[in-house]
Formats: sequence, structure tokens, C-alpha cells
Amino acid sequence: MPDDIATLRRILTSTRTIAVVGLSAEWHRPSFFAAKYMQERGYRIIPVNPRYTEILGERCHASLETIEVQVDIVDVFRRTEDVLPIALQAIAIRAKCLWQQIGVKNLEAARLAAEAGLDVVVDRCVKIEHARLFGGLHWAGVNTGVVSARRGG
Repeated sequence: MPDDIATLRRILTSTRTIAVVGLSAEWHRPSFFAAKYMQERGYRIIPVNPRYTEILGERCHASLETIEVQVDIVDVFRRTEDVLPIALQAIAIRAKCLWQQIGVKNLEAARLAAEAGLDVVVDRCVKIEHARLFGGLHWAGVNTGVVSARRGG
């Protein structure tokens, strides 16, 4: 599972469509924050969560299998034990990458996805990695848009 800087950079520059499994419509949830950040940087976000009909202006899907467009990254915001069936769906829809968020480490799912030819990223945040590699990471973890030597206060 190579997830070195060169691989992460290649994945993030060669993809445009991210299906976010477990995306919440609640603005304060990490999944919403990460998806909104990526959407604002030109990625198409496809929410996968049967609890909602729409998030971030996109129709929600109950599973990856109902998505009509090619998915590049399957970004998983679910518990580690829930990842294996998601990985199998990612393989079935021919996604390019299975990305397990910080704290999510299903190595069996990662192995199966890698064996099927998908790039695999484990235990990393897509928003943090994008900001780290392409700018936008502030000392507090977000880009405030303010250039100053003084810290607010």
C-alpha cells in the first residue's frame, strides 16, 4: 500500500470525482468539512449515505452501486469493521482508489482493493493530504486567507 508523497500527489492530481461513504449533512462533522473543502477545490463530491437525499448540492446514494458516473476515489468515513463490503463495492464499480480516513484501518479491505488494481490509502485524511501537498494548511489546520505574522486574538 504505497501512500508516499509521490503516490498521494498522483492520486489527487489524476482524480476529480470522490464518492464519500458516510458523508454527513451536519456542517460540524469531519466528513462534511473534508468534502466541502475538496468540492471547493474543484472535485465533484458524490455523497453515499442512505439517511439523506442531498448533501452539498449533490444527490445522495444509498450505496456505491447506484452511482451513474465513474468514481475515482471512494473516501470512507465509516468504522473499520464496515469497510470490507465498501471495498468490494469500490472494486465492482471500478473505482481507482480506496481511501480510508484517519482512524480507519481495514487491512483486509486494503489488500483486496490493491489486488484488484486500486490505489489504496489507509488512515489518512483526504483534506489534510490535499492541503499539505497543494497548499492551504494553516497552523490551525485550515487556510484562513489572511497573511500576517500575528496570530489572532
